[in-house]
Amino acid sequence: MSVRQTDAPTSHKRGVQRLLDSYRAIPAAASVRLAKPTSNLFRARARREAPGLDTSGLTGVLGIDVENHTADVEGMCTYEDLVAATLPYGLAPLVVPQLKTITLGGAVSGLGIESTSFRNGLPHESVLEMDVLTGAGELLTVSRNQHEELFRAFPNSYGTLGYSTRLRIELESVKPFVVLRHIRFDSLDELVAAMDRIIDTGGFDGVAVDYLDGVVFSPAESYLCVGIETDTPGPVSDYTGQDVYYRSIQHAQGITDDRLTIHDYLWRWDTDWFWCSRAFGAQNPLVRRWWPRRYRRSSFYWKLIAYDQRFSIADRIEKRHGRPPRERVVQDIEVPLKRCGEFLDWFFAHVPIEPVWLCPLRLRHGEDWPLYPIRPNRTYVNVGFWSSVPAGATEGATNRLIEAKVSELEGHKSLYSDAYYTPAEFDALYGGETYRTVKKTYDPDSRLLDLYDKAVRRR
Repeated sequence: MSVRQTDAPTSHKRGVQRLLDSYRAIPAAASVRLAKPTSNLFRARARREAPGLDTSGLTGVLGIDVENHTADVEGMCTYEDLVAATLPYGLAPLVVPQLKTITLGGAVSGLGIESTSFRNGLPHESVLEMDVLTGAGELLTVSRNQHEELFRAFPNSYGTLGYSTRLRIELESVKPFVVLRHIRFDSLDELVAAMDRIIDTGGFDGVAVDYLDGVVFSPAESYLCVGIETDTPGPVSDYTGQDVYYRSIQHAQGITDDRLTIHDYLWRWDTDWFWCSRAFGAQNPLVRRWWPRRYRRSSFYWKLIAYDQRFSIADRIEKRHGRPPRERVVQDIEVPLKRCGEFLDWFFAHVPIEPVWLCPLRLRHGEDWPLYPIRPNRTYVNVGFWSSVPAGATEGATNRLIEAKVSELEGHKSLYSDAYYTPAEFDALYGGETYRTVKKTYDPDSRLLDLYDKAVRRR
C-alpha cells in the first residue's frame, strides 16, 4: 500500500519552483545560502547580504510506501512531522535524531545519530535517492547509481555541495511500546565492555536489543540504557510533565526498568534538550510547574540560546559577578569503541562538564562516505557534551584540546559547532581532495560556501 499526502505532487512542484526562482534571484557575485530563520547549528552564522534560498515550500511528507517500507520526504521536513506520518502505520525512520526540529536534509548533509545507530548506522545510509539543487543551479536526482560521487560526498557537506529537495528513505517496523532497562556501572571500563558485548551479540540477558545509548554522570556513575520494543500494553511513564527523563535513569545500583510509548521514547530527550534545559531553570520544580508544556522542547530552548548569543547575556552576567568569560564547549565526537574509555578518562580529567551522552554506532554496510571517513566493520562511540567552561588564554582553548585528543584517538567530531582545525588537519579528516573534486564538478563557480570556510572560518 502506498499512501500519498493530499495534493503532495502539485505542492512539491510549486515548492521546487519557488526554490529555483529564489536561486535565480540571488546576484551572481553573492553566496547562495538558505533563507532559514532557525537552525540546529551552534556555529555563529554570517549575516546574509543577499536574499537566500526559499525552502518554505519543501517541508512536508510526500508519501509513504507501507508495503516497501519507504517514504518520500521533502528536504526541510522535520523528523517530528515525519514520525507523526509514519507511526500510524507502525513504521519509523531507521535513525530518528534526538531533536524534533532536525530536518531530513539537515540530518543527511550534517549527520545525525541516535540509539538505533549501533545497528542502523547514520541517517544518510538509509537514503535510497534524493533530488539535489547544486551550486550550479541544476536539480539532479542522485543515488548509488546516478551521480554517485555527489551522492557519497553529500553527507557532512553542510549545504556546500547542494541542498536536498526530496529524499526517498528506508523505514522499519516498530512496536507501540519500549521497555527500558537502565544498567548502572561504577567503572567506565565495565560500561564500555558491556556495550561491546551488547553490540557484538545484539542482545542483553538473552533478549534482542532495539535501542542502545548511555549517560555518564561521573567516572564512578554511568549507565547504559537498553531499549526493547514490545506489543504488550501496560503503564507508561510521561517525561513531558514534571518528571525529567535523564534523572529517571539514575539509581543506587543494579538495573531499573521503565516503559514508554514508542512516540515518547523517540522524543525522550527533546523535552529537556537532554539536560540543557536546567540552564534556563526549567528543571526547578517551582519554575517547571508554571513553564507551559508547549515551550518544553528543544526548539524553544534554541531560541533562548540564539537570543543569548545575539546580546551576550551570559557573558554580561559573568562580568557583573566579577567572573571571567566562558568558552562554549558544545560538541559531539566519535572515537573507536576500544578508545572510548581512554577518551572519557582524559575528558573528565581535563574538561569540567558532566553529564555526557554516549551513543554507539556502526556503519550498516561497507560503503565509502568520504567526507566523514569512519571505518566499516568497526564500532565507534559518539560522546556528546554541551555546556561551557572558563575561557582560557587563547580563543577556543578547550575545544582545541578536545580536537587534538579526538584525532590522536583516530576519531572525528561533528561540524555543527565551533571548530579550530588548520586547513591541512581539516583536509585529512573531512575528505580533502575528494571534496574539492566534487565541489568543482557540481559547484564550478563556487556559488555555495566552501566547507572549511563554513565550518571553521564561520563565513
